[in-house]
Order: sequence, then C-alpha cells, then structure tokens
Amino acid sequence: MKLNKFIAGAALMAAFGIVGCNGGDSGSTVPGAGGGKTAGAPPKKSSYTIVMIAKSSANPVFMAAKQGAEDAAKELGAKNGTTIKIDWQTPNVEDASVQAQKIAQGVNDGADAILISCSDASKVTLAINDAVDKGVNVMTFDSDAPDSKRFAFYGANDAEAGAQVMKELSAVIGGKGTVAILAGNQNAPNLQARSKGAIDEAKKSPGIKILGPFNHPETAEDATAEVQKDMNAHPEITAWAMIGGWPLFSTALMSLDPAKVKIVSIDALPAELGYIDKGIAPVLLAQPVYEWGHKSVELIVDKIILGKDVPKVTKMDLIKVSKDNLGEWAGQLKSWGFEVDPKYLAMKK
Repeated sequence: MKLNKFIAGAALMAAFGIVGCNGGDSGSTVPGAGGGKTAGAPPKKSSYTIVMIAKSSANPVFMAAKQGAEDAAKELGAKNGTTIKIDWQTPNVEDASVQAQKIAQGVNDGADAILISCSDASKVTLAINDAVDKGVNVMTFDSDAPDSKRFAFYGANDAEAGAQVMKELSAVIGGKGTVAILAGNQNAPNLQARSKGAIDEAKKSPGIKILGPFNHPETAEDATAEVQKDMNAHPEITAWAMIGGWPLFSTALMSLDPAKVKIVSIDALPAELGYIDKGIAPVLLAQPVYEWGHKSVELIVDKIILGKDVPKVTKMDLIKVSKDNLGEWAGQLKSWGFEVDPKYLAMKK
C-alpha cells in the first residue's frame, strides 16, 4: 500500500472517531463521539491557552509534537475567529514530579486546557484530577493516565505496538536469535505496555531468546550507552527490539555490522533514515509524532471551543518504513517541517 494512501486512510478513520484500547479503557467512545455537538457550544473567548507538557524537550519526537500543536493552534484559531496559544511547559529531562508541578502551575495561570504525555501516570494522576476538578480540561497523548479524569487520549495501542516491533524483527531474523529489548523509562506506562507486548509476541517464536528489557534515560546519549554496555556484556546479542528510537537519533550506532546485528525500532525521524539505508534497521515503525500535537489540539478545540463530544481514546497507527517506501516517508517528514537529507527525498517513487 502506498504511504500517502495509508496516511489518508488513517486520517479518515481518525476523523470518524475510530478508537482503540489503551490502559484501562475499553476502546469505546463516549456518547456522541465522532464529532457530534453537545447541547450547546460554550461562549467563545477571544483567546485560549493550552499548556503542553511532553516528557522531555531533549527528545526530538516531542519537539515534532510541539510543532504540530503550534501549527494546529494557528490554523484552528484563524478558522474559529480566536487566538490559541500553546504554552510549552515540558521539562528539559524527564521528571514526572515536575510534570505534576507544571499541571498545577497551568491551573493557577488560568489555562483553558492541558495536554500531557505522562512520564509516570502514578505521579501525575492526582494533579490531573485536581485540574479537572478546578474546571480545566486535561487530555493525554503518547503516554496515558487511564485512571485519571482526563477527557481523551491520543496515541498508539502500546501493547500492539510492542508486539508489532517483535513480529517485524522475528521476520527479519528468521524467527531465531538472541534479542535484546531496549525500553526507555521503566516507569512510563506506555513503554511498560510496549515491552510486555514485545515479550508476549516473542513467545510465539521458540527460536528467540529474550534479554532485558533494558531501561535508561530517554536521550540518544544514554540509550546508546545502554546498547553498547549490553552488547559488551552479552556478545551473543544478534538483534534489538527497540520500543523507542532513542539511540537512532544519533549516528553513534552506524558502525554496527548489519550482517551481525539487526534492529527494528519504533520511530522513524530524519536522523534514523540512514539506519534503514545501511540495512542496520531494515524496518522502522514510524509514529506520526507531528500528529500528537496537531490531532490533540484539534480534539481540544472540538471540546472547549466547539462544544463537541470527542472519543475518549483515538488510536494512532504506526507506519511501517523500509527501503520500499523510504522516499515517500522522507517526503512526509518534509511536509511536516523536518529537515530531510535530499538523497532520501530523491528515492520517492
């Protein structure tokens, strides 16, 4: 299937309120989900502020989400005759306690809505609930707090995403080998679910031996150091199932021999495309991270400005990227504002 058709189809499904399960949700929509108006839209204000709290400003996936949110705010503000501001309050490094403080600060500063990717649901749920009790709408993206009073979540079904990584990797290595799982923040609920999904999927291939999950701070430097440490400790590792693309955000692992080690990873940002081209990572499962911001702001606007019901969970599908569609994916990244190496753009069919 061509990438552009896939993305158009995914967007169409999202527009009609197709939802998936995550955490404690059943996957069903709230009454009227899919865009129908409630009894009446609230009075329109001249301006709105959405506080956006991602996990870490050091992670490029969240900078892409920020750009998507800002673009949606500009587009939808103009469309609805108002001003929408994105107030970026993301910690420089992951810290769920700081996230909770930023939620409280947003409430005190008069935010109209809060959009958060939760580093540790257990540490932010009380802050989310307090914000909602004080009249501030809260939405989650990427990493949910399903037991909180947030009104909606947008992101992947993480158990399915982890399983998809392992399924693709099993196909690459012929169903046998020693596979290490790189898993990021051990307290992040989305990454816990991805790890479990990968491990459960590996059980279907008796020839695969699992090591890990190996956790680490979610920076390219820390993730690379973890991979190198584990490969030195376990020279039998023949493949990596990465449930986040952290070490591939730099070129530090480009020295790996693709004949000896294979990687399948979630994420496919511009910095990672060389790993596909060289054959180290024959498959990357792209999260349309720009849409974390853009789609989430759309849903927030639907609720707080237009007075619509929105789905409690909107599922984001991963996009398989390989040499077959590398050029098309590079073009998609460029359309979202990323700087992309022209040689990958030239591969577009």
